[in-house]
Amino acid sequence: MNQPDRRRRFVIALGGNAILPAGKRGTYAEQAEITRQTMDQVALIAAAGHEIVMTHGNGPVVGNIVLRGDAGEQIHGIPAMPMFVCGAESEGGIGFLIQQSLQNALRGAKVDRAVATIVTQVTVDASDPAFAKPTKPIGPFYAEDQARVLERENGWTVVQDSGRGWRRVVPSPRPIEVVEWRAIKALLDAGIVAVAVGGGGVPVVRLANGDLEGVDAVIDKDHASALLGQLVQADTLVIITQIDKVFVRFGQPDAEALDVLPADRARKLLAAGEFPSGSMGPKIEAALNFLAHGGREVIITDPTSILPSIRGESGTRVVPAA
Repeated sequence: MNQPDRRRRFVIALGGNAILPAGKRGTYAEQAEITRQTMDQVALIAAAGHEIVMTHGNGPVVGNIVLRGDAGEQIHGIPAMPMFVCGAESEGGIGFLIQQSLQNALRGAKVDRAVATIVTQVTVDASDPAFAKPTKPIGPFYAEDQARVLERENGWTVVQDSGRGWRRVVPSPRPIEVVEWRAIKALLDAGIVAVAVGGGGVPVVRLANGDLEGVDAVIDKDHASALLGQLVQADTLVIITQIDKVFVRFGQPDAEALDVLPADRARKLLAAGEFPSGSMGPKIEAALNFLAHGGREVIITDPTSILPSIRGESGTRVVPAA
């Protein structure tokens, strides 16, 4: 690995669809193999002495957990858990996969670095308008006719997801506070690789007396990762998605791949509707928020291109305005 110019603190945000891509059944073996391939690259970053906190999405996975809970209630009478508990379960399950895969990769690279997962709570505003307008896709992809049946039977909201099929959508309020950020920073300061803010964190609200209480929603993991990066004073936010670069006019014959995207141009393209809210939009918004609060750069790339992107050989670098 051609090393970055100095020791850096990374927040590496792994997309939920990068763990469980469309077209996969979602078996443990599938998820473990995909995670292992990604962690092999992360281990080399850790081997170079850089500080890392891994975050991850949970969109397909938490949806499957909810479906399993519904099926268990209908078939066996086992009470289904609220969505925020399902989110916590996904943090633990995916966190375990990342933690174990990274431990094995570090051992294989003869690197003595500990890895720890924190089930993380993230506060949201109970009056956030997102609760009245669900937008966050979760669960598997469906054909339209099947999605419409589920919508009627279960009271879901379903939408077409970037031309890949139909999915359930749930509220996605903006993150306000990463409750356990000090614990995460302490791990990083001690040289421990942290896994945190899984699925955007367990959404909670803070009551009048200061207590925390879970709410049913899924927080966008890129916004939560950017907020965490700000709190732990990270240099670089790496957003791992299903494409290797950010494109202008994505999917069109004249699509333009962007190697470097200055913040001022990113803001203009976002305002012009170039980056849809259901796909690249939240990633660009998160990148701009991270840079506005002192971040050095944001790298957007796919799971196979993490190392080349950090070296500047692939991916899209979103940087402060000149």
